[in-house]
This record gives sequence, structure tokens and C-alpha cells, in this order.
Amino acid sequence: MRVSVRVKPGASRTKVGGQYGEQSPGHAAVLIVFVAQRAVDGAATEAVLKAVAKAFGLRRADVDLIRGLTSRTKVLELRGEEQGLATRLVQLLGG
Repeated sequence: MRVSVRVKPGASRTKVGGQYGEQSPGHAAVLIVFVAQRAVDGAATEAVLKAVAKAFGLRRADVDLIRGLTSRTKVLELRGEEQGLATRLVQLLGG
């Protein structure tokens, strides 16, 4: 399952949850990921991958970056049971 995330580096603590922007027909919601690490040498990106894996109950190896290495908006591939991941995504988005 692919998930779009919006990274907020330099946060006081790492947290996954909330929706960035407005969801519109044909465009999936964007999940917000707050990480304490700064966007230096890929530290924030790696922290995002670990935080998302933990939030979805996955191993870090089950989360891959598809697009957005240097961008605040990233697309991640999550490998796991599709229905469970979709349900968890709705919870994290605040729905």
C-alpha cells in the first residue's frame, strides 16, 4: 500500500498522526509525520521511515521510500496486510 506523508522535521518529539491539507476526490489524504531529527544528511527521512513502521506495527524493512528523498512530501510503500494497513491509516488521519 502506498501512503503520502508530509514531514515536519525538528519537532519536539516524534509523532505520526493528522491530515495535511484537504482531501479531495481523486487525491488521497496526506499523513503528517513529526520527527525530532533535522533534515540533514537524510536523518529526518530515516526517522520518518522508522516512525511510520512503528505507527503501523511493521518492521522498518517493510517500509520503503518511493518518492521524495529531499522533499517534505514523500510517498512510502508499506508491505503488510492491506485491510489492516488501511484501517490504521484512517485512525492515524483522525477519521
